[in-house]
Amino acid sequence: MKKISIKLLCSAIITFICGSCSSLLDEYNPSGITSETVYNTPEGFETLVNAAYSYQRWWYGKEEGFSMAEMGTDLWMSGAGDAHPALTRYVNLQGNNPAILAEWKALYAAVNVCNAGIGRIDAAGFEEGLKTVRSAELRFLRAFYYWHIVETWGAVHLSTEETSGIVTEAIKTPVETFYSLIEEDLLYAVAHLPNTTADYGRVTAPAARAFLSRVYLSRGNDRAASDYATSVIHGNFGFALVNDYASLWSMANQKNSEVVYAVNYSADFALNDKSDPILNPLGHNRGSNSGHLLYIMKYDTETGMKRDLANGRPFNRYMPTRFLLDLYSDADSRYEGSFKEVFYVNNPSGSLALGDTAVYATRRAVAAQGEPYKLYDRNYIYNANGTVRDQLRYPTLRKYLDNTRNSADEAQSSRDVFVIRLAEVYLNAAEAQLKLGNLDSAAYFVNIVRTRAAKTGRVAEMQVAPAQVTLDFILDERAREFAGEQIRWFDLKRTNTLLDRIGRYNPDVAPIVRDFHSVRPIPQEQLDAISNKDQFVQNQGYQ
Repeated sequence: MKKISIKLLCSAIITFICGSCSSLLDEYNPSGITSETVYNTPEGFETLVNAAYSYQRWWYGKEEGFSMAEMGTDLWMSGAGDAHPALTRYVNLQGNNPAILAEWKALYAAVNVCNAGIGRIDAAGFEEGLKTVRSAELRFLRAFYYWHIVETWGAVHLSTEETSGIVTEAIKTPVETFYSLIEEDLLYAVAHLPNTTADYGRVTAPAARAFLSRVYLSRGNDRAASDYATSVIHGNFGFALVNDYASLWSMANQKNSEVVYAVNYSADFALNDKSDPILNPLGHNRGSNSGHLLYIMKYDTETGMKRDLANGRPFNRYMPTRFLLDLYSDADSRYEGSFKEVFYVNNPSGSLALGDTAVYATRRAVAAQGEPYKLYDRNYIYNANGTVRDQLRYPTLRKYLDNTRNSADEAQSSRDVFVIRLAEVYLNAAEAQLKLGNLDSAAYFVNIVRTRAAKTGRVAEMQVAPAQVTLDFILDERAREFAGEQIRWFDLKRTNTLLDRIGRYNPDVAPIVRDFHSVRPIPQEQLDAISNKDQFVQNQGYQ
């Protein structure tokens, strides 16, 4: 989907007015545009629909979204360059957090664009079939954004009407009301979206089904979660796990059979909202996928090393917990498919020749024996109790590395974000079957994922028996499969295990996290702006 600049009224909910949105998708750029002239032509209305998609890029592939969806869990700790340590460690996490404010504004602005489209589509002049499809897309997206809102902040404001001016009151809406609307919108999307699309990035009926399985898991409706997950698995939609887990992260393999739903970025960086004050106001001048910057250890100051395309630009934001590194058995290809331990000399120095090992940062305990390279083993990286000892050197998550960038210093990446992979659908089905008491079925779905993950000749070692499938096991399996993929915080929240698993597996955070951290604080800027401050109050536990 292509992008241009166009003006479109899309005021954000409550007091956050988004104003004139630019950098929307599709090639339509008439002069003298107002919301009325845009909304009442099919060509103009397409820009609204595409704008509704664009807001996904505020969360998926952005540092703020990674911080809110992966950090503050059992899997990640702060690297030396962590820009949002309050989200990683819960230290002084309050409503003035800039990442929380940016995502709140973006998600509510996105909802308002969806509401505007849903309310105005009848006057857009579409033929009936296309009108139904575009309406279903907007309703999916509204549900998608509201799911992120309600899971992140709980019972906050919900509206189904377009807001075209400043609104000074906000209403605390019950979580159940959010989910009733989310379910209604997603069922409509399932019924009216096509099964496939030639326009990569648009939502399809199986993607809506897959997301609905996630939503039903969130609400404890395990039968429905199982039914919708298996409808994708057995629906003959053309999805299949790729044979090699590591190949998922090849820049040449972004559009593969495992991707059920993705947020797409453009190889033309000018189309990725790099400096747009509306669609990318986050202040980083990085409009594309930023994941490639965030998980890399500080390798470029090591002897024999300099920054290059293959190894990435190390922002050194996040590092794995020792627990995460230990989750993978030697039979599991996902460790090598997910993490990079060795850096090879690209800047010869002294006895280190080009291609020699320069750095070995490993999860293993290794006794140094006079190697010419620098060794950072588990006992160097972590203290005996698992707390961090070195925030600079550690195994690097390789999933987002992008050697197709223009230069070693380029902060933009055209990598798409896999929002839903088929592997998640299998594990959703497994979790639902576990909760329904069907351990044989739960093990069956888990073992499909683990079979793909097994190294050559080691499939039998990777199989699990029904009695081994517990909620803890499934959460471990989801960690092995989805580490760093912007879903972990939601997994722990959904299963009511956030406090427990941080307490057991993230000793840097365990002394700080509390029950109330299962929702984020409402932005203070929002609370200051509304007139009914005695009714719309901060979430419990925050100041």
